[in-house]
Amino acid sequence: MTVNPDPEAPATGIRIVLVQTQHPGNIGSAARAMRTMGFDQLVLVRPERFPHPQARALASNAVSVVENARVVDTLEAAIADCGWVVATSARPRHLGDEPLTPWDFAATAQARAPHAKVALVFGPERTGLSNEDLERCNAVIMVPTDPTYASLNLAQAVQLLTWELRKAGLDELPKVSPKHEHPSYAPPTAAEMAHFYEHLERVLLMTGFLDPRNPRLLMRRLRQFYHRAQPDRNELNILRGILTTIETPKKRTPRVS
Repeated sequence: MTVNPDPEAPATGIRIVLVQTQHPGNIGSAARAMRTMGFDQLVLVRPERFPHPQARALASNAVSVVENARVVDTLEAAIADCGWVVATSARPRHLGDEPLTPWDFAATAQARAPHAKVALVFGPERTGLSNEDLERCNAVIMVPTDPTYASLNLAQAVQLLTWELRKAGLDELPKVSPKHEHPSYAPPTAAEMAHFYEHLERVLLMTGFLDPRNPRLLMRRLRQFYHRAQPDRNELNILRGILTTIETPKKRTPRVS
């Protein structure tokens, strides 16, 4: 099948992240799927075998995507500069918001990409993303497959979601508030949010609100809350300022009326 290229389809600002891919051929097939839809930013987190001839062979004419792929040790490194990170998962989750549909994800991603980098994250073939990796993402996509046979291989999943991204890019994009064009109001990066969560956990432990013997559930729920709230950089700085004031209270002179 030949796909006609459309130079007007916006594909910049969106990266594909593959975590611990086990078969090198799946890397090549995923690269080919990406390239047919106009995407070429690929990041690999601890692939089991890479570089590998099978990755190049199955990439077909998308070898450049494989050759230019960035390899990192952690998911944090792969998404550190991203403002919106979305995971793919086939597992129902009891915490957090309802998963996004592929089309809702694509429309939102295309609207956000001009203002902050977007990462679409896929897990290992056999197990999918761990709960720890899912917690680092702002949202989760679940493809509405037949519930009696919800089996997509990695390249199929990449093809399906990059197609939704391309289709959304060809449509009229949702409007984004002009304020997001100012750096102070841009979405914070994943690294900035990680520093905030570390700061928040430290203060909650200091005040006694967080039980150090069992911190995970509360922090997981707080992460979900802030992922849903989607604070901009200005709002995040306000929250960090509040936490700093709790750690080191300021003495202010009362106003004289």
